[in-house]
Amino acid sequence: MSQDCCCFVCVRTQEVGVVEDLGQFKKLLDPGLHFIAWPLQGVMARLSLRIQQLDVHCETKTRDNVFVQVAVAVQYRVLVDRAYDAYYRLTDPRQQIQSYVFDVVRSTVPKMELDEAFASKAEVAAAVLEQLQDVMKDYGYEIKNCLVTDLSPDSRVKASMNEINASRRLKEAASHKAEADKVKQVKAAEAEAEARYLSGLGVARQRKAIVQGLQESVGVFSKEVEGASPKDVMDILLLSQYFDTLSSVGANSMILEHDPATVASLRQSVGGAFLKDAASKGK
Repeated sequence: MSQDCCCFVCVRTQEVGVVEDLGQFKKLLDPGLHFIAWPLQGVMARLSLRIQQLDVHCETKTRDNVFVQVAVAVQYRVLVDRAYDAYYRLTDPRQQIQSYVFDVVRSTVPKMELDEAFASKAEVAAAVLEQLQDVMKDYGYEIKNCLVTDLSPDSRVKASMNEINASRRLKEAASHKAEADKVKQVKAAEAEAEARYLSGLGVARQRKAIVQGLQESVGVFSKEVEGASPKDVMDILLLSQYFDTLSSVGANSMILEHDPATVASLRQSVGGAFLKDAASKGK
């Protein structure tokens, strides 16, 4: 919908109108209704005073020879008091801004390695902002802000970086797993040693109780039965233990040679061992 009617023109809020008189700049129009000497005069352009954004995508390489795509967002607007320069001094301000962004990015990023570039996006944005503010102000434009919105290497480089990170994580996981296995083995060994120690104590106490029981049995039997010597009692006890052993072995379907003389031989062997041990202790 046209905002002009013959000699009357209307300029909207946050706009400035450029009026020419027979091809020569005449004046700037503020927002509102204005009268011009049409057709001698005319509004040749309306410049927006609102903040605009230009997205620039630039390809460059880092110091370690990795090509990356850098996306920079430039936010700018026309200065009211420099609207004449903004309209007459630049044919295409967006192309001008893009050229300066290319220049700054391609002179800054190649000084950094890839990891450093990711960590220094704010520095790249600050360099672009500083360069553009000094230059574009002379052309009637104010650069409000510059943002590095994306820094993307080649997909194969991304995959390699992910693999490196995954390998490092797997290495850490393997190290922790090995440490856990070590702790398990140490604790298991300690538990086994403790179990064997306690088992040894149990066996020792069991044997001690058996010996004490045998001693009491021999003493009581010798006193109760006249004419029975401790030797006879030991023979009877050994014979009883021998038959108990045969009964236990027979329950497991094992075939052993049986000879009653084995009891006497066993008694002599045990007695000889005890006497030998007592003699060695006496020395």
